[in-house]
Amino acid sequence: MKKFLEKFVEKKNFNKKLFTPGPASLLAENLSSIEPCFGRGDQNYEKIENYVLNKLKKMTDHKYIARMQGAASLALEVMINNFIYGNILIIKTGIYSDRLFSMVKSSKINFGKIKKIVYIDYKDIDKINKNFDWIVACSVETSIALKISILELKKLKKKHNAKLALDATASIGLENFHEYADVLGYSSCKGLFGMTGAAFIAFNKLPNNKINQFNLNIFNHLDKKMTGPYHAIYSLYDVLKNHNDFKYSVKINKKFFLKKMKEYLIYDFNQQPNLCTFINKKIKKKDKKVILYKSRADISGSVICHLGEVHLKKKAKGKIIESILLVD
Repeated sequence: MKKFLEKFVEKKNFNKKLFTPGPASLLAENLSSIEPCFGRGDQNYEKIENYVLNKLKKMTDHKYIARMQGAASLALEVMINNFIYGNILIIKTGIYSDRLFSMVKSSKINFGKIKKIVYIDYKDIDKINKNFDWIVACSVETSIALKISILELKKLKKKHNAKLALDATASIGLENFHEYADVLGYSSCKGLFGMTGAAFIAFNKLPNNKINQFNLNIFNHLDKKMTGPYHAIYSLYDVLKNHNDFKYSVKINKKFFLKKMKEYLIYDFNQQPNLCTFINKKIKKKDKKVILYKSRADISGSVICHLGEVHLKKKAKGKIIESILLVD
């Protein structure tokens, strides 16, 4: 069975070369644990889910975790509506921080827990001097491949006497220091290397906001009142056992790409996320097997992501870069 899966996955990955931000290349481990399942009364599924959720809690050092079926956007919207209140500072980084801003504005209108919103560019955060109840940020802005260190966000929340809510969609599993977020939301399919379909919210204290809406109330997810992301959970089971081996592939690809493209980099090293890289040149694919990332942002260069050889684990050499060309 193992050899069959490895051959199957090898063939599928040969037919597609991904330079996109997730899901990663297909893994045999994504498939090896999948079986018929149900969320209630299925002891084997409950065992698998408990293992996966405990691994994720340990990864970020949080006490509680809610899982739900959907994209990271759902987790972030549930996070904002249940946890965020008072005066809010949102760090502007791009398309995905704009999405957070939109969600916070909607929460203010719909549930009335938010008083005031300040939306400020990440380059101008030192200009803000007053306190806030919450800081909301996206630590890795995929649309422009920008990283704001979570350690910097930790300093910021301390300066403003605030709590930190983090969009960790593009940083989870690949970057450090998620423990400094009071609450964070993310999905199963980027740096966790699972299949699409699961979203998670990790936190240490239960929220106080009363949300009179079924899907947006986090307690309905904690109490498992709706269908959960069962097969996405299964897809993470064998992956999380050896997550560092898969992460190694991403870091090797990133290192190789930085070396090859050092003349065209937009950001300094401390602003480089492991997931992706922004260069000031256009990229062209050499053959039809290549799938390039189309950023939602209006950019003049290219964002290249480094998940295309994850299935190779520690055998990855960054050779996937040979299938794309620079265009002046």
